[in-house]
Amino acid sequence: MIDSQVRGALDWLEGHASDEIRDAMGARYGIHTNNAFGVSMADMKRLARQLGRGHELAGALWSTEVYEARTVAALVDEPARVTSAQMDRWCRDFDNWAICDTVCFNLFDRVPHAWPKVAKWSRRPEEFVKRGAFALLWSLALHDKHAMDDQFVDALVLAEREAVDERPLVKKSIVMALNAIGVRSAPLNAAATASAQRLSDSPSASARWVGRAAISKLSRR
Repeated sequence: MIDSQVRGALDWLEGHASDEIRDAMGARYGIHTNNAFGVSMADMKRLARQLGRGHELAGALWSTEVYEARTVAALVDEPARVTSAQMDRWCRDFDNWAICDTVCFNLFDRVPHAWPKVAKWSRRPEEFVKRGAFALLWSLALHDKHAMDDQFVDALVLAEREAVDERPLVKKSIVMALNAIGVRSAPLNAAATASAQRLSDSPSASARWVGRAAISKLSRR
């Protein structure tokens, strides 16, 4: 049953593929992957709705290593059934910012193990694992309505520590996490702004860039 669903999903995706979309993925959007059909996000969401929720199906779709199939996997998986080990496996497989952010924003931020992963992944050297930490923090700041302010204040320490990373995709995710934290409340805006100010005064050029970019966004709140 699962095998036939996966074959059907791959056929559907290939049938909705566009050379124009595939060519634009890297050149226009910076989504660099060697295994993609070129399918719009709207169509991937449409397929996910047709398939419905399914944890085993999500795992099988992820195993295909096809970008669009992995995107659909994030949309159909069942958060309550996602294990800590699965989160680590999928995070290690991230190979571009889009799959990283899609999985964090549509699945991982709803998983009971989400918060510990922010701290764990932030210490990892791999580009998309580290981005995963801050994409997840960014998403939690926007979506976790039950989180306490102290959790985000503690996470700001991680952001300040890792802002020295010079890789653009990591730096940008930290900026967005700081901004999202600042949106939650006036006290958190003040805390995030203080973190950004410290970063803007850092001897690290990367940290200064993060701090100044974050202050620019936070000051609009």
